Amino acid sequence: MNVLAINGSPRKNWNTATLLNNALEGAASTGAATELIHLYDLNYKGCISCFACKLKGGKSYGKCAFQDELSPVLDKIAAADAIFLGSPIYFGNVTGEMRSLIERMAFPYLVYDKNYSSLLEKKRPVGFIYTMNITAEMVPEWGYDKTLSATETAFKRTFGATESLYVTDTYQFSDYDRYVVTAFDAAAKAKRRQEVFPEDCKKAFELGVKFATKSIAELTQ
Repeated sequence: MNVLAINGSPRKNWNTATLLNNALEGAASTGAATELIHLYDLNYKGCISCFACKLKGGKSYGKCAFQDELSPVLDKIAAADAIFLGSPIYFGNVTGEMRSLIERMAFPYLVYDKNYSSLLEKKRPVGFIYTMNITAEMVPEWGYDKTLSATETAFKRTFGATESLYVTDTYQFSDYDRYVVTAFDAAAKAKRRQEVFPEDCKKAFELGVKFATKSIAELTQ
């Protein structure tokens, strides 16, 4: 079992990365091999619309043809048994780096037939871990769930199974006094970091265990 986690945050040791590491720890506890990749370490583009992945008889049919520093990551994704994608939410969606990965990760497998079927023979679960400043109550109010679920639905059709973890009202700064952030109660944020975030980490750990031990059929029941 090979479980891959990809960090779409510019921070390597903050909320998103911590949750991804917990998910990998959960998978590793079952004996799975794990790896964490930081997208902000790489120089790459999103889909360039060359359509080489759709060309009849093309050598890159079903595979992203564009070569850059993301190409080895796409190879690792193709070989993985389970994948976690983690991102903070910027302006209501995942980071630009994560979105660029999503385009090149999924589009080559998508077939332009009547059913929009998938070329992926070996299905595998994809877990989405989101971190955000807003509260859980604000997620539907601001429409985050609708935006994010659209991508999750497409991924479920392509990869076979998805599951998401929303981590809300996160602790964004180590010192709130240094920034103009009057919308937030620094003491309440710190308290939540101490009391609630560990529970979110536990959920990520359990999701890692689940992905490493359950079949696609079990995950889609």
